[in-house]
Amino acid sequence: MNVWIILIEMVLFAAIFTAVIFSYYRGDRKYSPASIHNYPPDIQEEYFRTHEKMDVTYRSKSVLLTKSFGVLLFTGILYVCARIAGAETFRQSFWLTFGLMVWIGIYDTCFLDWVLFANLPMFRLEGTEHMDKAYHQKWFHAKGMRFPGIIFALIPAAFVGWLITITVK
Repeated sequence: MNVWIILIEMVLFAAIFTAVIFSYYRGDRKYSPASIHNYPPDIQEEYFRTHEKMDVTYRSKSVLLTKSFGVLLFTGILYVCARIAGAETFRQSFWLTFGLMVWIGIYDTCFLDWVLFANLPMFRLEGTEHMDKAYHQKWFHAKGMRFPGIIFALIPAAFVGWLITITVK
């Protein structure tokens, strides 16, 4: 596998991921259970003081559907990345995909969550605009990257590994 191709894929994957996040959090979609689920508990609590309470746990149908769609979307993107990078075995494609997912988890946490989410008004929920400290909770996002983030990294990695084994001859 070519390292330069993998580095280019890392940049492109981050750009695609960023575009998906920015398009998802536009307008009323940021008020969906799947979006609110990603906010720290104190922000959720403050938001639900003035808005209708909804289930934003992992058991929520909306959260499960959104996370499942994300896994399928990432599987498709990362399958293409594995093919372009030249992965030919389960092991190669699994570790490439897992590495790209870990990379996107680090990028999401350190840049999107810690910098953009914490500072851009477009990510503030109505009624929580005053909660600067709550929006800057680095540990909340770091914990989420570790778990369930690693689980979400393993699933597409296994799918891509399997897809490579049945499609590459």
